[in-house]
Amino acid sequence: MDKNTFFRQATLSIFSSLNIETAKKRCMDYLKGYMPVSGMFFALYDPELNLGRILASNWPFYLQKPDDTVPVPRKSWHWMKEKWTQAPRITIINDLDKEEPPVQRLLSIFLPTDSSLLIMDLALDGKRLGILCLFVEGKGRYTEFHGKLISLLHEPFAIAISNLLQHQEILRLRDMVSDDNRYLHRQILEMTGDTIIGADFGLKEVTEAVRQVALLNNPVLLVGETGVGKEVFANAIHYSSPRQNKPFIKVNCGAIPEGLIDSELFGHEKGAFTGAISRKRGRFERAHTGTIFLDEIGDLPLAAQVRLLRVLQQHEIERVGGTESIPVDVRIVSATHRNMEEMVRSGRFREDLWFRLNVFPITIPPLRHRKEDIPALAAHFMERKSRELKIHSLPALDRGLLDRLQAYHWPGNVRELENLVERALIQNQIAGGEGPLRLDPMPLPSFTDTDRFGVHGEDNRDILPLDQAMRNHIHKALARTGGKVEGKDGAAHILGLHPSTLRGRMKRLGIAYGKVKQNKSRKMKPGPAMGLPTKYSLSAL
Repeated sequence: MDKNTFFRQATLSIFSSLNIETAKKRCMDYLKGYMPVSGMFFALYDPELNLGRILASNWPFYLQKPDDTVPVPRKSWHWMKEKWTQAPRITIINDLDKEEPPVQRLLSIFLPTDSSLLIMDLALDGKRLGILCLFVEGKGRYTEFHGKLISLLHEPFAIAISNLLQHQEILRLRDMVSDDNRYLHRQILEMTGDTIIGADFGLKEVTEAVRQVALLNNPVLLVGETGVGKEVFANAIHYSSPRQNKPFIKVNCGAIPEGLIDSELFGHEKGAFTGAISRKRGRFERAHTGTIFLDEIGDLPLAAQVRLLRVLQQHEIERVGGTESIPVDVRIVSATHRNMEEMVRSGRFREDLWFRLNVFPITIPPLRHRKEDIPALAAHFMERKSRELKIHSLPALDRGLLDRLQAYHWPGNVRELENLVERALIQNQIAGGEGPLRLDPMPLPSFTDTDRFGVHGEDNRDILPLDQAMRNHIHKALARTGGKVEGKDGAAHILGLHPSTLRGRMKRLGIAYGKVKQNKSRKMKPGPAMGLPTKYSLSAL
């Protein structure tokens, strides 16, 4: 027998596959051509815990496979620890009945007493790694020749078990990182929105709707002005759902350039466009089995809307430049501050997609409509921002401050309140951290100068009916454009509306339209139009 050939072929079988089970089987099948083998296993001993660990094994079907962790009998502890410190060697056991009692007690746990064993201690770079044990039924089956033959493979087996141990350590660290991520998610939620401020007052109806829909899988649409906290409610929906331990991917549709939105959402294949040097997984693939939060859905381009509709209808995507359909299981939570019905009427958003997304809409009220929550929100932001700024003692609130906060109309909503509190804390620290917390100089009116909606005056004599105010405003725009509705210099452009939308609104308000030729004898003057206006709904505004 050529030892070099044996070594080369056996080594190739040991490293023939990244799958340890496949490699073990191939290796044992090869060794059977040179020695008797019914089974084999790699084992490791932990002297601190007095445990044996079977790292990998090939066990014959007629023997019961032992547990991966084998407690060493107490009477064998001293013998096992002493053996583990000795120099590596080859041990042949052809008759268990003739071995020392510690050996009998240990091996008889998982092997019949009439077995023969060939055991090779494994070490690499002076570090003890474990053992390789070959066994076969019957006594007297192994010879010194078998021992010398298996000793040729000490280094390949030692490298293989070293790789196995490192792989298991990587898996352990990965699981630990996953646990840390889940823990950090919970911590972040506790700091930023796990408990929603106002859940029992101004946001009671919203939080109840979130609780109801969180357990389902249907799409959810969050509607509200900028700064009301739509992302906080998206977090609450995901982390209260059965998908809470799955991916949660957030996408701001308005922050991605139009030319890259398809690639970002759905991924691309290598060579799909200039710069696509490798395949890229999109956000929907990353969110598979979890939730994707599409913030500012109204900013999504029409081409991307078509692809999103396919995800909702067929639950599959196709990468840019690809031909393969990839199934995805994703729950979609979207949010917007826009008037989506108006965008649908003007053709800027697909009607069929809107119906799909608008299955369960949740409207989040602005802060000015739930001013009873302001004291709790201010206290919450003071505590949180103090932690971020490392302020150990919270300052007291200035007299009358809460009245002024509740009198303000809050165009920036909760986000504006958060920023004001943070700025006040910073100014308080600059001033030495002494005295009550003040918001001066701040754009907050005094309670006596404004009503609770921020409208000056104590009566409503200067407030026009909404229909009349809209008529006057449209008349001013038409007067400026000479009655022209369309084009860059038309009234629709000035008012930020689609021309057909403006015409429809003018018709409902009883305003005649059509370009007016201005001359000395006839000029359009702003004022009420002739005719009775028809009724219109607030949803059309």
